[in-house]
Amino acid sequence: MSQVTIYINNNLEEKIKKVAQSMNISISKFIANTVEQQLKEEWPDSIKQFSGSWNDMCDASELRENQVKDVERESF
Repeated sequence: MSQVTIYINNNLEEKIKKVAQSMNISISKFIANTVEQQLKEEWPDSIKQFSGSWNDMCDASELRENQVKDVERESF
């Protein structure tokens, strides 16, 4: 497992400590879970569970694979 050093302001550190403590997990685990959640390439369960949701909904990586570069905008 890798170690990473990050720099955050004191206010953010206090918020992270409080949330991690309320979840009964370490600060490291909280940050790792948060980063992992942000990097997921699938639809969240909250979206999948919508009433009337699609059963054959593709994941985010499938949606992104056909993206093309946008045309340059005109400058005014």
